[in-house]
This record gives sequence, structure tokens and C-alpha cells, in this order.
Amino acid sequence: MIRTAVRLAVLVGALALASCGKPAPATYAVTIANMAFGPAPAGLRVGDTIEWVNADIFQHSATAKDGSFDVDLAPKAHVRTVLARPGQVDFYCRYHPGMTGRLAVAR
Repeated sequence: MIRTAVRLAVLVGALALASCGKPAPATYAVTIANMAFGPAPAGLRVGDTIEWVNADIFQHSATAKDGSFDVDLAPKAHVRTVLARPGQVDFYCRYHPGMTGRLAVAR
């Protein structure tokens, strides 16, 4: 009986510790439309995925100024990027340098 209680206590403790970990990575969309990037999602973390969606009829890119990602997007295409490091990530379109945005990525 005591062994069963001890095992149960260990199991409950292990489950409590497991639930205190980091949240699972999430996927967020950033849509490009009318020659502009849509708003950057809030709450981004390292390991999350950005799905870049080009809703325009023009070729675009999502190019990080720090070199952490550079994706080409044909019209109506979508491409995924995994966020690998924390910090502010400024990005732009190589084809239309006036198109800019910023991602805030936490650990």
C-alpha cells in the first residue's frame, strides 16, 4: 500500500514537471497583400514557424536583414521558415525594398 502511494506521488510529480515546460512550437501566418506585409504575429518564440503567404500577383521575398531567413515567394505561393534565434528580426522584400516588417522573437 505504501509503495503504491509512493509510486502515485512520483507519477503526479513527474506529470506536474512535464506540464511546466516550454509551450510547443506554433505556426503563424504573415500574408503579403497589396504590396505590403501583414502585421507580425505577437508572442513569437524560437522554434515557431512563420508561413509567408503571397496573396499578391507579384513576386516577393521575405528577407531578414540579419541573414536568418531569405525566402522567395512566387505569386499565390507560400513558404515556411522556422525561427532559430531570439531578438528583433527586421525583414524586407528584395524586389520591393519599401516593403518592411519586424518580428519580435523570444526564447
